[in-house]
Amino acid sequence: MIAYAEAMSTTPPRVTDGMVAELRGELDDAVLVELTMMVAVENSRSRFNAALGLTSQGFRDRCELPATA
Repeated sequence: MIAYAEAMSTTPPRVTDGMVAELRGELDDAVLVELTMMVAVENSRSRFNAALGLTSQGFRDRCELPATA
């Protein structure tokens, strides 16, 4: 799912038929549509914030998550 979200988030998007087929093996159509919509919403928010110069509210400074490998 992360690879799918990352592929959706690139410009231009790099989602492949294989990615969708793999997700369809794990998710039903309604869940796949919901996942796709939520990734699209977060991408839209990110672009909106970037266009207006909105920055982080500093939450990471207070609650840093450990780096993953």
